[in-house]
Amino acid sequence: MARACEICGKQRSVGHNVSHANNKTKRLWRPNLQQVHVTLGGSGKRLLVCTRCVRSGRVLKAAPRRHTATG
Repeated sequence: MARACEICGKQRSVGHNVSHANNKTKRLWRPNLQQVHVTLGGSGKRLLVCTRCVRSGRVLKAAPRRHTATG
């Protein structure tokens, strides 16, 4: 299932654009999906997650990587 939230399964929904003359053309509403670094089972993974899941705390973001100076 492409372009769907990997946490809640939210995906596109279908409807119509309706003009003043009541003409209808098909259109899509797409979820706001973001690639997020997530910790799963102790390891980091990149998931496609909707912003609702990110805001509600259903996803535990991975800690930012610490870079050490070389030299």
